[in-house]
Amino acid sequence: MARDFDLTSQKWLSLIFEGRNKDYGAYELRNDSSNRHLKSLIIVTVIGLSSVLLPKVIQSVIPEKAAIAIEEDVTLVDIQTEVPEENQIKEIENVPPPPALRETIQFTPPVIAHDDEVTDEIVSQQDLTESTAQISVATVEGVKDGGVDIADLQDHKVVIQEEKPEIHNHVEVMPSFPGGDKEMMRWLSENIKYPTVAQEQGIQGRVILRFVVKPDGSVDNVEVQRSLDPSLDKEAVRVVKKMPKWIPGKQNGNAVYVYYTLPVLFKLQN
Repeated sequence: MARDFDLTSQKWLSLIFEGRNKDYGAYELRNDSSNRHLKSLIIVTVIGLSSVLLPKVIQSVIPEKAAIAIEEDVTLVDIQTEVPEENQIKEIENVPPPPALRETIQFTPPVIAHDDEVTDEIVSQQDLTESTAQISVATVEGVKDGGVDIADLQDHKVVIQEEKPEIHNHVEVMPSFPGGDKEMMRWLSENIKYPTVAQEQGIQGRVILRFVVKPDGSVDNVEVQRSLDPSLDKEAVRVVKKMPKWIPGKQNGNAVYVYYTLPVLFKLQN
């Protein structure tokens, strides 16, 4: 009997609502429950199958188009590499030519040897006597008058002196400490170590320094222009050499070497 008991059947539904108001919502819900369950099952089944089959269908329809799009993305990537300035190969200009060498003949000190050990490369004493060339450390076919003796060259090689860069006193844009003068004074006060000897003697005042700010911002050639005390001079030079890189001076838009004068103050606290 329990197996035949089905509350959703029309038989039991009519029995339950016999003599009652069937326009009430409970009757309509029970009456349409079977249809709603069936519709829900169909919708869930369709959605599940679509989520599984739809990607495969799309891939089978447009596989070539998708592959082309990926390839275009790869080939359109613009990779730009900037070579650092120190790694750039630059042409050296205004290099002076090597000096002309004087005609010389190599002097070979006499050595006692067997006949089979004597070679034609050794200059004989007769050749030295008859030759008008100057005797030196090597045989050189150079100029007879003037020229440079190969022995006078460093390691017997041509020495070319590098052209010294021009150092400006004033430029369009003077070099500056990062953050300005106020930041520079703060940096100096934090890094200066007042010499004990000068403190005990009560020495205070200014040390005037001059240095060169190079195109890369580094400080070079620190010199004392006005001395105060040897210990204070030494400390002023030391602390300035430790300075971080400056913002370099510029002339015609290019970074150049610039002289900079800086007074370093030493003041005792009361």
